Amino acid sequence: MSAAGEAVVVQDLVKRFGGFTAVDRVSFTARQGEVLGFLGPNGAGKSTIIRILCGLLRPTAGRALVAGFDVTRDPEAVRARIGYMSQRFSLYDDLSAIENLRFFGGLYGVAPAELRQRIAWAVEMAGLRGRETALAGTLAGGWKQRLALGCAVLHRPPIVFLDEPTSGVDPMSRRQFWQLIHRMATDGVTVFVSTHYMDEAAYCHRLALLDRGRLVALDTPAVLRTTALRGAVLQVQAPPTAETLAALDAAPGVLGAAVFGDGFHVVVNDASAVQDALPVFLAARGIPCQAVVPIAPSLEDVFVQRLGRRDAESAA
Repeated sequence: MSAAGEAVVVQDLVKRFGGFTAVDRVSFTARQGEVLGFLGPNGAGKSTIIRILCGLLRPTAGRALVAGFDVTRDPEAVRARIGYMSQRFSLYDDLSAIENLRFFGGLYGVAPAELRQRIAWAVEMAGLRGRETALAGTLAGGWKQRLALGCAVLHRPPIVFLDEPTSGVDPMSRRQFWQLIHRMATDGVTVFVSTHYMDEAAYCHRLALLDRGRLVALDTPAVLRTTALRGAVLQVQAPPTAETLAALDAAPGVLGAAVFGDGFHVVVNDASAVQDALPVFLAARGIPCQAVVPIAPSLEDVFVQRLGRRDAESAA
């Protein structure tokens, strides 16, 4: 760790695969005890950045320090000081829960005197008491993920990377998993989490919005909701059809529209002016409109607008 408490420092990071740029000049820092989220669509560069920071991929250009070690010059020192959990269940299905824990404890070099205590902690954390001898392949998704987390942090690493750890896990298990993440952060562990769930992104201390390898925005979820969106948001209750969406996109003062449930979120320049004009505009096109109400922007509103602007810039 640096004197300033920076667990990770990334400067102008680039990763290319042939002619494809997966990570494009990304820079950021992460502090000790911080939960830093990576939010973006598939192909945004989230997993590639995490694998570089874990010393699993060599960057094409730029610099990254993890726990004070350069990922290019000393990847082994980096890997000794981190925990990593992939988006797919990466344990051994034909080993029991306790056998997986013993195996990974040995790989991480946990001292035998400490291993029993750490395994007991992992079993308790994963809710596997009474199921220690069950084959990992027979466990439900939420238990599998908590077991995988236990295996990843048996050696008490100061930095943990979780690559879409709750993909395919039920909502209750996801909530329990995030409670574990925040417990680790309270103990001073820096946690990186990549996700494509908007509700999970709100649990992070800070959030990096990524798209096509670039860092679009980086701040707390609260700040992103209030400052990263250019314009205001109206909730429009109208038939959620392609015809309605096209009409909303063409309406005066509208910066963008997206379907949300049985209606739309519409980003506008001037909420008061558009709120009164929009029902009239839709009615003239034979589209009924039940209500137009100003609402606070969501993270999804912010992300959709930022992505939309980049799409427009690329097409120009």
